[in-house]
Amino acid sequence: MSGMSATTLSGRDPARRRTRSKLGWNLLGLLVFLTAGFPVYWMIDTAFKPAKDAIDPDPSLLPTGVTLANFRRALDIADFWGPVGRSLIVSLSVVAIGIVVGTLAALAISRFAFRGRKIVIVGILAVQMVPLVAMIIPVFLLLNDLGQYDKLSGLIITYLTFILPFTVWTLRGFIVNIPRELEEAAMVDGCSRTGAFLRVVFPLLAPGLVATSVYGFIQAWNEYLYALMLMSQENQTATVWLGNFTTKHGTEYAPMMAGATMMAVPIVVLFLLVQRKMAAGLTAGAVKG
Repeated sequence: MSGMSATTLSGRDPARRRTRSKLGWNLLGLLVFLTAGFPVYWMIDTAFKPAKDAIDPDPSLLPTGVTLANFRRALDIADFWGPVGRSLIVSLSVVAIGIVVGTLAALAISRFAFRGRKIVIVGILAVQMVPLVAMIIPVFLLLNDLGQYDKLSGLIITYLTFILPFTVWTLRGFIVNIPRELEEAAMVDGCSRTGAFLRVVFPLLAPGLVATSVYGFIQAWNEYLYALMLMSQENQTATVWLGNFTTKHGTEYAPMMAGATMMAVPIVVLFLLVQRKMAAGLTAGAVKG
C-alpha cells in the first residue's frame, strides 16, 4: 500500500508542477497585457469622459460618463483632415518605396556574393544605432540646400533614411530562410532568375513583406521630431497636430486624447486587415525551410 501511495504521489507531483508553472506563466502574461493595455484604455476613457473629469485630481478608473464633445472640440481646434491626409501620404509613400528598394537590396545581400557585402551589412546595423536626434541638424541643412525643406517629399526622404535600413535587415532575415534549392529548381525548369523570384520566392516572402510594411507604416505614422522640425504649421502632420492642444493657458487633455484616439484608428484598421499575414510573417523566420 505504501508503495502504491509513493507511486501515486510521484505521478501527481509533475502534474502539479506543470499546472503551477502554467498558472504562473498565465499570470505573467496577464500582467504584461494589463501593463501594455492600460495606457490605451486610459486614452480612450479620457477621450469619452467630460472635460472636467479629465483634470480631476482624484480620477476614477471606471468610466463616469460618455460624451462626444471632446471629439467635436478636437475637430474644431484646428484642421484635422489636412494633417491626417499628409501623414497618410508620407507613411504610404515611405512604405511603398521602402518595400521596393528594401526587397531588392535584401535579395542582393542574401543571394549574391560581392565585394564589400559584409561592410554593407555592418553599415545597415550601424545606421540603426545612430540616435535620430543626432542627425536633425545635418538633415535640416541638407534639405534646405536641396530645396526640400517644408515639403512632403523632403520628409519622405528623411523617413527613408531610418526606415529603409530596418526594412532591408528584416527582409534579409526572411529571404535567408527561403531555401535556395527552390529557386534553383525553378530555374532548371526554365524560369529566369527574375521569374524564379516572382513565382517562388515572392509568394513565400509575402507574409514578411506585410509584417515589415506594417512596422514601417507605424514608424512613419508616429514620428514626431522630424515632422516638427522640418515642416511648418501649414504643412504639419498628424502627430504635430496634437501639439495644438497645449497652449499658454494649459493642456486640454480630453480633446487631446480624443485626437490621439482618432489618430490610432488607421493603425488599428490596417492591423485588422493584415493580421493573419502579419502573424504568419512574424513566425516565418522561426523555422528554416
